[in-house]
Amino acid sequence: MKIALIGYGKMGHEIEKILVSRGHTLPLIIDQDNTDQLTAENLNICDVAIEFTTPATAFDNIVTCLKAGIPTVCGTTAWLDRLPEVTDLCQQTSGAFFYASNYSIGVNIFFAINRQLARMMNQFPEYDVTLNEVHHVQKKDAPSGTAVTLAEDILAGIDRKTSWHLGTTTDRDKLEVTAQRRAMVPGIHTIVWESDADTITIDHNAKNRSGFAMGAVLAAEYLADKRGTGKVYGMKDLLGF
Repeated sequence: MKIALIGYGKMGHEIEKILVSRGHTLPLIIDQDNTDQLTAENLNICDVAIEFTTPATAFDNIVTCLKAGIPTVCGTTAWLDRLPEVTDLCQQTSGAFFYASNYSIGVNIFFAINRQLARMMNQFPEYDVTLNEVHHVQKKDAPSGTAVTLAEDILAGIDRKTSWHLGTTTDRDKLEVTAQRRAMVPGIHTIVWESDADTITIDHNAKNRSGFAMGAVLAAEYLADKRGTGKVYGMKDLLGF
């Protein structure tokens, strides 16, 4: 496939390596120095676009790609207040859009375990639950998109929490979510269920960016033949769970 890579930071470079190793080409690479080259004319030589930029630029990049008729994979987080607009545009243009808060296969298995555990713990109100995430200092959003997904899945599974709260809280109706930033940490997410009797902990610890990059490439390969569907896809579609 011919891939348009939008965003050429550390993740973009990791995605490029995997794309090349799998026989794909990159006729268009957009970084902060050549954003003027993100045009319909340039996109139309590509089969799929992969977008990993910033919350401030993601929406406009996605709109440009969808209006150009290019199936688009997005890994940027913290812009989802505008997802309904993207969904509408995808339908209007008969496009194809793929979004995930985290593209790691391991993290998506972790998501599934978290959903199941939350449903199980709904019947045990003696357990309180907290969520902590740790990322590298360059991470722009806090909490991470992954943490938000985990938090929302917990809220969907248990009745005793009404919302999540960033920072420590003594309000038992709220799910406490804490975010830390440290040097050289690709990503750690930890969920703790605690009662007076015992503690249950599940966590995911990313060793590097390769798992995230591979998932984005798999998403692009999955999306390649979805042009014209007018649908928004996610990791549940790709992985089947």
